[in-house]
Amino acid sequence: MAAPRKSASSSASASSAGTAPNIHAVLGTDEGKVKEVALRLVQQFTVPGSDDFGNDVIEGTAENSEHAGTICNNVIQALQTLPFFGGGKVVWLKNANFLGDTVVGKAQASVTGFENILDVLEGNLPTDIYFVLSTSSVDKRRTSYKRLTKLANVQSFDKPDTSRAGWEAVVLSQAGAKARELGITFESGALELLVQMAGDDTRQMENELEKIDVYLGERRRAGLQTVRNLVSMSRAGVVWEVGNAIGARNLQRALELVGVLLFQGQSAIGILLGAIVPKVRNLLMAKDLLSRHKLNRGGYSAFTASLDNLPSSATAHLPKKKDGTGLNVYPLFLSIDEAARFTLDELHAGYRSCLEANAKLVTTQLDDKIVIERLLVGLLAPKARKMVA
Repeated sequence: MAAPRKSASSSASASSAGTAPNIHAVLGTDEGKVKEVALRLVQQFTVPGSDDFGNDVIEGTAENSEHAGTICNNVIQALQTLPFFGGGKVVWLKNANFLGDTVVGKAQASVTGFENILDVLEGNLPTDIYFVLSTSSVDKRRTSYKRLTKLANVQSFDKPDTSRAGWEAVVLSQAGAKARELGITFESGALELLVQMAGDDTRQMENELEKIDVYLGERRRAGLQTVRNLVSMSRAGVVWEVGNAIGARNLQRALELVGVLLFQGQSAIGILLGAIVPKVRNLLMAKDLLSRHKLNRGGYSAFTASLDNLPSSATAHLPKKKDGTGLNVYPLFLSIDEAARFTLDELHAGYRSCLEANAKLVTTQLDDKIVIERLLVGLLAPKARKMVA
């Protein structure tokens, strides 16, 4: 029997240790990270010299419930088959898509099939046979999930919700850790820019940092222009770029980017709530603060320090960090100079127009693209050329 092999290291967003050291589950919506960590585990547990041929890798993408049942039977058969080369093996149920709250996942064949796998895992699985499960969707309300977490060493990697304020803080922490590992430092705002452009895709963020690492060579400090020139924009990055176009009051650019997002399948309501409303809100808050208070614009740290010196009543409406330790105002800081391109009345009117556009998208049959384009024209066109909706 093979000696126990050391488990792979990882930076899971959440983890728990079960009772069986040879049973592992890697879960979460961050598909790139889930695949990466699961593969690392498989490689770690593979018997030296077998070159993966002694392992059983079973693709878990089921086309229907019957297919899901077949996949589960294949897993059970693999778990109960002696290693081909002797000395142990890994059984990897890869990319399982039938464990979540979906039509296929709720089918009896899927539910029973996975419970049968758990029966085998609970029934004295030899210690030199390792089981690894990777999935991006699992229904945590099921009894089978509770059985799995009691048995398996679970690692969870979920993408942050980019529709919620403060999502950048989670990705920024991960990006900062990776940058320190590579020995890269960033000028003020550059790492934040990278996060906004790469979005919630962990794998892309790490790839972009490695690209910057190669580009810098012996220089170990990256500036804003380096990030802009090298980093490829994800869909979240395009969404963020719409906000930049609004801040620059560049109507043509904003319309082009919205057209790209709609072509990619992004919903109009998603563009409105994910790109336009947050930017208009930040511009409005920035303009309002500047009209009421004298703030230091010399840098982000100086800006936040000047906000901290204001009475709490002046900052109570500003977004807070997720842990509640302070204000989450970097997007607001980016909007300070941009707000000079608008009057306070224009931004108040623009915010009301966003609410009206939201109602039109939800309650009328108007063409979504026309609703968004009219909103942008009304917001960004020079005052003398504004169109009447």
